[in-house]
Amino acid sequence: MPTRSYILSLVALAFAGLFCGSALADETLVEVPSPHSVAQTMDRLEQAVEAAGATVFVRIDHQRGGRTVGMDIPDNELLIFGNPRLGTPVIRDAPAAGLDLPIRVVAVETPDGTVLIYRAPAAVAKQLGLAPDHPSIALMTGALKNLTAKAAEE
Repeated sequence: MPTRSYILSLVALAFAGLFCGSALADETLVEVPSPHSVAQTMDRLEQAVEAAGATVFVRIDHQRGGRTVGMDIPDNELLIFGNPRLGTPVIRDAPAAGLDLPIRVVAVETPDGTVLIYRAPAAVAKQLGLAPDHPSIALMTGALKNLTAKAAEE
């Protein structure tokens, strides 16, 4: 039978893991608040992506998908888009990047309003062992910052 101190140690480790995990998430995920609804924000993002010359591959309505199986979640839409001139060099240098590319941005309804969320390209690059100064990563970072800001502007 485990001792009380052993159980307390396990609980402490579990809490430490939770806090470390949230610190990693803060470093990996970028959140951009939007004053618009989820649908309006995604419409605006889609327009900005196309105006920038990138390709929109698919838009997924997670809320609608949940409803088809009798589950309800707050409004949640995903846009998958990319530019092969930026993504191909990354996938060439780190084939596992294909798990994160093309780029994915989700718009979610929160109690505080709509938020756009995406993985920071530099964090993905670091995880894949790419050089921190990889030219495509810097371009993706700038593009995501500009596109999400455009979608969220008033």
